[in-house]
Amino acid sequence: MPGTNLTREEAQQRARLLSVDSYEIDLDLSGAQEGGTFRSVTTVRFDVSEAGADSFIDLVAPAVHEVVLNGAALDAAEVFADSRIALPGLKAGRNDLTVVADCAYTNTGEGLHRFVDPVDQQAYLYTQFEVPDARRVFASFEQPDLKATFQFTVKAPEGWTVVSNSPTPKRPADNVWRFEPTPRISTYITALIAGPYHAVHSTYEKDGQTVPLGIYCRPSLAEFLDADAIFDVTRQGFDWFQEKFDYAYPFAKYDQLFVPEFNAGAMENAGAVTIRDQYVFRSKVTDAAYEVRAETILHELAHMWFGDLVTMEWWNDLWLNESFATYTSIACQAYAPGSKWPHSWTTFANSMKTWAYRQDQLPSTHPIMADIRDLDDVLVNFDGITYAKGASVLKQLVAYVGMDEFFTGVQAYFKEHAFGNTRLSDLLGALEKTSGRDLSTWSRKWLETAGINVLRPEVTTDAAGVITAFAVRQEAPALPAGAKGEPTLRPHRIAIGLYEHEDGKLVRKDRVELDVDGELTEVPQLVGRARPAVVLLNDDDLSYAKVRLDAESLATVTQHLGDFAESLPRALCWASAWDMTRDGELATRDYLDLVLSGVAKESDIGVVQSLQRQVKTAIDLYAAPTWRETGLAKWTEATLEHLRAATPGSDHQLAWARAFAATARTDEQLALLAGLLDGSESIEGLAVDTELRWDLLGRLAATGRADEKAIAAELERDKTSAGEEHAAWARAARPTAEAKAEAWASVVDSDKLPNAVQESVIGGFQQSDQRELLAPYAEKYFAVVKDVWEKRSHEMAQQIAVGLYPLLQVSQETLDATDAWLASAEPNAALRRLVTESRAGVERALRAQAADAAAAS
Repeated sequence: MPGTNLTREEAQQRARLLSVDSYEIDLDLSGAQEGGTFRSVTTVRFDVSEAGADSFIDLVAPAVHEVVLNGAALDAAEVFADSRIALPGLKAGRNDLTVVADCAYTNTGEGLHRFVDPVDQQAYLYTQFEVPDARRVFASFEQPDLKATFQFTVKAPEGWTVVSNSPTPKRPADNVWRFEPTPRISTYITALIAGPYHAVHSTYEKDGQTVPLGIYCRPSLAEFLDADAIFDVTRQGFDWFQEKFDYAYPFAKYDQLFVPEFNAGAMENAGAVTIRDQYVFRSKVTDAAYEVRAETILHELAHMWFGDLVTMEWWNDLWLNESFATYTSIACQAYAPGSKWPHSWTTFANSMKTWAYRQDQLPSTHPIMADIRDLDDVLVNFDGITYAKGASVLKQLVAYVGMDEFFTGVQAYFKEHAFGNTRLSDLLGALEKTSGRDLSTWSRKWLETAGINVLRPEVTTDAAGVITAFAVRQEAPALPAGAKGEPTLRPHRIAIGLYEHEDGKLVRKDRVELDVDGELTEVPQLVGRARPAVVLLNDDDLSYAKVRLDAESLATVTQHLGDFAESLPRALCWASAWDMTRDGELATRDYLDLVLSGVAKESDIGVVQSLQRQVKTAIDLYAAPTWRETGLAKWTEATLEHLRAATPGSDHQLAWARAFAATARTDEQLALLAGLLDGSESIEGLAVDTELRWDLLGRLAATGRADEKAIAAELERDKTSAGEEHAAWARAARPTAEAKAEAWASVVDSDKLPNAVQESVIGGFQQSDQRELLAPYAEKYFAVVKDVWEKRSHEMAQQIAVGLYPLLQVSQETLDATDAWLASAEPNAALRRLVTESRAGVERALRAQAADAAAAS
């Protein structure tokens, strides 16, 4: 029984047999305000290459009423089973299929999600179809290489707006919205968004081209919608991408819809991008948040070409979609004229790459071009390797072949494969033609192997401090236990930066760019030169590797990390220090001292916020338990000092306020939080607005200083969906056995919570200073997780499997309990992967705690 799964072999067989021409989809959403189910009528026209062949079409629905194949009615009860409709005895050539079904609205962020805004009590709908969820709304051949045109007709409640991939028609008098057919696209990028949404319209115009632009959100967020700023970033992307891709935007319009309870950051539906509406900022945020939002906007826009215009044949090339969109979005921020974020590679180095490094050291590490056997595989493969490692490798590829050559190859690729499907070899072939480089070895070592390399400088100097020998040593550490593959030495294109002290700053005085390959690469260009204060491998972050400093450079960086004149080398050194802490090479207490010595000089607010998160994680998980409270006290005192010292009203002040609110612990500190909340205390320039109020209250609730009455009062002030999510977090965070039992029951024993609220409850439940209170739930987790996985939808089950794993119980007992469960429960591959990854987090924490304890002695 396949369940809702689909194997690669089944997809290949179906693609050999079928070619799909068109879908006509008629949906009756007139009852959406009440919820339940909706009528879905799908007519598909497709060609078959083999007379008499059998196949199937996909559908997830509570009921199927009619199945009519080539004019003959099939028995729905007989042909519909296991999320498939059997199609027996197909004729050669054109076939017509009509399916009439009742499909279900969801509250999980999958299929057609239904949300009721507590502000206006109106329902809002949107679809989310990646990977296999178009079949929750209409019958479809659910695989990316069976492209077709899609024509939607939607009956909606009066006063609603309906948006789809094609331009929205004028408001119909009969409330039936009839859309023109789309170009040939894949099922997973079709979209419908419906409800009484607020809209702002504009256009992109250049050189005679006009593209209608739209931005949508719920009316309750309209006052916070900074449409002009969003349009500015969008136009920047249009300018840069169309120039670099030499291919005009391929769809008739471009709408961006900020939707509630969205599981991901955004989704690249063709011409109708959906984006989580947390990006409509209700309160003051730092510039780092605007930078992240801009990257998300540009990422989805890049997908209009790479992913939507040209689409992978099967999900093993998912990385091509995501890595390309990630690389080009950050490159656009870095290089587009007038960009507000020219230092975007700094953010990438200090956030996305650390995500990739972490993922690549888990037992589930895999090649960038992963072996995706079925849908279960791909559903857990939206990870740091697919996005961040892939983007890092593309950045290196650009350095390897040259940026002009890279984009010239991309231009040829788009022209040749427009509205078609491709494999990796198609892109590499185009790049080989334009660059003249043979990429077969590069591809094999970088894309088809797993794991990470370590680069170390080997520097020899004479008595006068002149370099007499310089080499780069490359190591290929053993893959984590359980990972598939062998360690691999790879070719790297890197830069070596030479830094000296100048006017109180560390300034790059020279730079050497070269290819590193094999175990040892000599660098004769540096012989005979005076040894600089810092030698920084992988300067400019061209390659993907863990970098270590030689002893003299490390000594300088330890004292002067904050003195680098540019943000990127600082970020690279910060990232290296964090990686060493996670690996147990740098004790947590020493990492804390390093951050405290340099963070005051860190001007990049994104880096500051990353450091704040990393320090808190290090102390919570990697510090020796006997020293943890000392470290937390030291860190909390520092956050308050930085808060009071920060420029009033600055991004740094807000960041330090949130860092302090996350860890305040003494009576005096918690009294300050309470005072800021009730207005009896103030800090010059600090606006205690809606979101910051919830941060303060959340910590007070987690420490037992705010009860249900206080939470309810705050929710009364903020009677919004975001307020409900914050209140759910705060209630689950309370340090009582009753609160934990209530939170656990609402997530595990019931399936009524919508996705966003469930996520909030899980986040509040797991409090790092409530280990003893949470200890009994480790056994409960292993007793229920398999059953939850089998009964809930993927998104909801994954939240629970990852979020409720007893990660805070860092002990051999947790490892043993996990191993016993893995041996006895026989989970499927996807669940096994998620639990094994969580187990690896505990194992890493144990090693780091031992290293921290050793440093004390």
